[in-house]
Amino acid sequence: MKNYTKLYIGGEWLASTGSETLDVVNPANGEVIAKVPAATTDDVDKAITAAKKAFADFSATSSAQRAALIHQIADVMEARKDELIHGIISSMGCPLAFADDIQVQGAIDSFRSFADLACEVDKQEQHESFVTVHEPIGVCVLINPWNYPLSQLVGKLGPALAAGCTVVIKPAEQTPLQDLILADIINQCGVPAGVVNVLTGVGRDIGEALCSHSDVDMVSFTGSTQAGIKVAQAAAPSVKRVCQELGGKSPYIIAPGADLNAAVKYGVEDIMINSGQTCSALTRMLVPRDVLAEVEHIALNLVSAWAPGDPLHPDTLMGPLSSKLQQQRVHGYIDAGINEGATLLCGGKELPEHLKNGAYVMPTIFSNVTPDMTIAREEIFGPVLCIIPYASLDEAIHIANDTVYGLSSAVFAEDKDQALDIAAQLKAGQCLIQGAYFNTDAPFGGYKQSGNGREWGIEGLKEYTETKAIIFQ
Repeated sequence: MKNYTKLYIGGEWLASTGSETLDVVNPANGEVIAKVPAATTDDVDKAITAAKKAFADFSATSSAQRAALIHQIADVMEARKDELIHGIISSMGCPLAFADDIQVQGAIDSFRSFADLACEVDKQEQHESFVTVHEPIGVCVLINPWNYPLSQLVGKLGPALAAGCTVVIKPAEQTPLQDLILADIINQCGVPAGVVNVLTGVGRDIGEALCSHSDVDMVSFTGSTQAGIKVAQAAAPSVKRVCQELGGKSPYIIAPGADLNAAVKYGVEDIMINSGQTCSALTRMLVPRDVLAEVEHIALNLVSAWAPGDPLHPDTLMGPLSSKLQQQRVHGYIDAGINEGATLLCGGKELPEHLKNGAYVMPTIFSNVTPDMTIAREEIFGPVLCIIPYASLDEAIHIANDTVYGLSSAVFAEDKDQALDIAAQLKAGQCLIQGAYFNTDAPFGGYKQSGNGREWGIEGLKEYTETKAIIFQ
């Protein structure tokens, strides 16, 4: 077990002003693998003060300097990639088969992409009687989730640094290890003191202090809708910007005439990757009623490859959920699906003996799910797929949009033109068609209760800037 005793504030490793610590637990076996400090509100003040002090100089650096800094950090992340992979596997259970490419290397590549965007901040729009310029917004608080802990971190840190902002980072209490490794990398790279600060702690203890602080100009938060509401409420009195990526219940319409084998494979893989712990997961598969039996057959054949197991074994595709608490939550939804009359095709709550010490959930597929069922309306955040039959495309589109969420969506149709026509009618921040995958160059964010603002790409960079009009006679 590794014992982390300090927080990263103002370019130094400092002891917390409090004495409490947090256990980091391996969800595959329940063992405590590390202890980290539980930051206090006094620590919050120190970190924000350091970030504010650093802002004047860092915001004045050139975009070329900031781009070089991002590349330098990414280079060291590459050199220490094995540490980052091990930290993510051990703290959140992502299998080795995916931890490198999806959780770490993909995050490094995406972080590096913001170096190329730093020059966008320099661009001015010339008009007849005014010019529009863009400036870094200021001190930013970055609050990150546990499901893609490094990817979500760099998706906020990358544009913040590219724009010239300074930051205070709070990782999820379940998965702080990669943030502490990154803080060490930041220190190793000689990033100016106070530009990046990292506080490990519990959201209910320091979240309000981070979001309400008068010296914070922006809060970027990824997490549940319920937590996002609290973040917005804390930030509202000071009218600071809040960018939020929240919950989802994303629909996936398989249209009549689609290649069923390809379409169902795409949907099953999407929900099973990362043990279903993906905010944009296509959890509602809408299929024509007359091919329901065929869809069920294909799905059952595919899901056999996703047997949960030791995340360190190279053949394992599905690891545990992030915690026993999350396992209990998902099991509660499985009970709800059974009790409300959905057809359980596979999975459920029973576990093989060798998995019972971990936070595992078997790959679970429900069919004959109706739009009013709990499992069709609430975010489950586990490997649970809901197959919903429909009679017509108009009904499918209505079901897809009948949700408080609007984060992502997908369509697999007979051809691209039909898929585009359906995609245009879906109320979500993203729509993937014909088997497309997540693209970090494209803007990502939600409609309705899935959040506000956008992450990734140029749109993500703009969240960290203010627009100024300079008007002349």
